[in-house]
Amino acid sequence: MQRVCGVDFGTSNSTVAWHDGSQVRLLTLEDDKPTLPSVIFFNADLDEVAYGRAALTAYLDGYEGRLMRSMKSLLGTSMMEGHTEVQGRRLPYQQLLTQYMAELKRRAEGAAGQGFTHAVFGRPVHFVDDDAQADKIAEQSLQDIARAIGFQEVAFQFEPIAAALDYESRLSSEELVLVVDIGGGTADFSVIRLSPQGRAKIDRQDDILSNTGVHIGGTDFDKYLSLQHLMPLLGMGGRLSNGIEMPSANYFNLATWHTINLIYSQKVVREIQDICRDIADAELKYRCECLLHLIEDRDGHWLALKAEEAKIALSSAPQVQLALERLRSKTQRIPVELSIDQWQLQAALQSLFVQLNATIALALKQAAVLPDQIDTIFFTGGASGVRGLREDLATLLPRAKMVQGDVFGSIGAGLAWDAHRRFGCLLP
Repeated sequence: MQRVCGVDFGTSNSTVAWHDGSQVRLLTLEDDKPTLPSVIFFNADLDEVAYGRAALTAYLDGYEGRLMRSMKSLLGTSMMEGHTEVQGRRLPYQQLLTQYMAELKRRAEGAAGQGFTHAVFGRPVHFVDDDAQADKIAEQSLQDIARAIGFQEVAFQFEPIAAALDYESRLSSEELVLVVDIGGGTADFSVIRLSPQGRAKIDRQDDILSNTGVHIGGTDFDKYLSLQHLMPLLGMGGRLSNGIEMPSANYFNLATWHTINLIYSQKVVREIQDICRDIADAELKYRCECLLHLIEDRDGHWLALKAEEAKIALSSAPQVQLALERLRSKTQRIPVELSIDQWQLQAALQSLFVQLNATIALALKQAAVLPDQIDTIFFTGGASGVRGLREDLATLLPRAKMVQGDVFGSIGAGLAWDAHRRFGCLLP
């Protein structure tokens, strides 16, 4: 058996795949599923660490502790040099990512029944937009982590290219394909020429006509939906007695997955307490108290999960009713149920769609192809099904057929194909 694998470390979910001697397959990582949500929960009550779905379940069950999600978004940022407080000790973010990746490797090896020494890791086209140095640092950090958990050789492949390789494994004729890969943290677009003959080639530079991306993904969809519809329930946009709007920084941190823990500091709590005391308007005062109660109960991730829940439901349903039972002050408990429809979702995300469409137009321009030359739009990534984007693409590329790949598995499978071709012939 080859000791090589493909690793898709995602913002929201991660997968590992390998060539088992006859075919590429995704490895089972949790509950008979090939995905492990990129989540860690440090359970203070039980003094243990949980990962993936088990981590989310423990958090939602009300155990005390620290939940970390969207850790990939830390790569290339200054936060990677910092730390977070976990059970009274300082835990460097680099160590946090290493701990999750070690667990991912351990589970993959257990499912395969053998160890892995060589891997191809997926990476977005841009870890960080418009900052080549930060992007280089992000890749180096991921490589350092990969070597720290036991990989001897590590290579990288762009995630949309990996998805294209997976799609190519099923083709019977040549196609010019636009790969649309929208994951939890990034959106990447590639124009690539695929064919059955291409499957045997290791160097695909001549077939890759363009490759571009932008740092927009599913967590950004959650964020913008939350800012538009959930944060106002906690006072965002309200005006204080002096006419100034409620300070927005805490709302943005609360709506952003990887910065939620920043609002739990005593400094932030004291600032919000001071603001609440000075509010004269009864309704705004109540909303501010709800914000304070949410922070004191550390329910920020619960609220972010509610935004994600609405986004996912609205990909197929025209409307969703969100039960927000934890939005209350200490003295009042008023049941809150919020209704959001597809049009409200698309309105909240419209500015992101404009950026995504501009990036797609850039991919076509860089490839020097006209819209009617694209044969296929291949979708992958957990956020690629968001309402509105596909309608825009149908207008932009009216001749192209739309193909849905494995939302969470196409990239991992493509990385395994790449690993098999790069390293498979070198190892017994």
